[in-house]
Amino acid sequence: MKTMIPTDESEFELEKRIDEIVSHGPSGAFAVAGLATAIVVAMFFIFYFVVYLPRGTVQ
Repeated sequence: MKTMIPTDESEFELEKRIDEIVSHGPSGAFAVAGLATAIVVAMFFIFYFVVYLPRGTVQ
């Protein structure tokens, strides 16, 4: 069974670097989610102004 306690200097440095990276948070995931949301909203407005409005009212 592998323990979570670093046994030598290289493992300690690796754990320290991982902790530093994780402490910055998931900013890339938020950027991707925000970009995807912006694309969906843009597609909605394009559909609304290019397809729906030019058809006029339904009689």
